Amino acid sequence: MKIIWLGHSAFRVELAKSVILIDPFLTGNARFTGDFAAATRGVTHILLTHGHDDHIGDALRIVRDTDAEIVGNFEVCGFLSGQGASNINPGNTGGRIPCGDFSVSLTDARHSASTTINGAPVYLGPANGLVIESPGHPTLYHMGDTGIFGDMALIAELYAPRIGMVPVGGRFTMDGAQAALAVRKFFNFDTVIPCHYGTFDIIAPDASAFVAAMQGTRTCVWAGGVGEGLEI
Repeated sequence: MKIIWLGHSAFRVELAKSVILIDPFLTGNARFTGDFAAATRGVTHILLTHGHDDHIGDALRIVRDTDAEIVGNFEVCGFLSGQGASNINPGNTGGRIPCGDFSVSLTDARHSASTTINGAPVYLGPANGLVIESPGHPTLYHMGDTGIFGDMALIAELYAPRIGMVPVGGRFTMDGAQAALAVRKFFNFDTVIPCHYGTFDIIAPDASAFVAAMQGTRTCVWAGGVGEGLEI
């Protein structure tokens, strides 16, 4: 498994025969300074945590270029289908979605989810986290945009994820201290990757508060630069 952070909450995950993009917000993402074509090359699946524009991102453009399958909740998949995405694979909170050599389970997340059309908000279903499971590979949990909540303990019990992608920017999600509390209290990760920071002026500029709050744990905190790869 190879994981590349593309800035904000966007990741490229190369897993078995699949190439997965999670929340592909690249255009307009100040953290992403790489090559768009390279970041999206060979993509087979686009996984969306929720319907905010900084998470749907370039999904439609990528679908037109690659015919990748969009995976997410029923409402966001239906919305993107209406915008021209022909290859959708919807589910909802608590469900497991088969995706060939891996599966995606949609978990709860404490957040909102909508887009804006003609100045009016359009509801796009619940905000979710994503659990990616594949035989022979460690289970990965992308928390999506979320605050801390007690039922994270159930997510840990149900799926026992070993890799966590954790929002730490504050204001719209957990801040570094809250995110570290969530990781330390509820999960037994081998590796955690902080995300959702530094993109906009109103959220934390870096992951230093999270990294500091994780000191003394056995969990490896990977806070590499945008475009760097982590092999697991």
